[in-house]
Amino acid sequence: MRFFLFCCKLNLYMDRIEKLHQFLNIEPNDPFTLYCLAMEYENIDIKKSIFYYQKLLNEHESYTGTYYHSAKIFNLIGEKEEAERIYKKGIEITLKLRKTKNHQELQRAYQAFLNDE
Repeated sequence: MRFFLFCCKLNLYMDRIEKLHQFLNIEPNDPFTLYCLAMEYENIDIKKSIFYYQKLLNEHESYTGTYYHSAKIFNLIGEKEEAERIYKKGIEITLKLRKTKNHQELQRAYQAFLNDE
């Protein structure tokens, strides 16, 4: 039964990922689609997730939702220095863009990250 549920869940991820790739073919540089792909791949392929997060960080610096999730992933895989760099950059960008809510969320997440070390 567990295997069946796992396969069903995996199939749902793959269906969504397939649709997102179709959107990406239409608009290859859309940050929202890249972000969605990164989020979907978190569940099944961490390397692909990181690829899309890095693409967002490099090409869409002002897409502020990226910082929290990508820092979390790097922390999860043990890349503490990269996670810290991403948190700091996100805090800087959200302050610069006056994204108060995102800024506060990143500050709290960064503080929790520091407390866990």
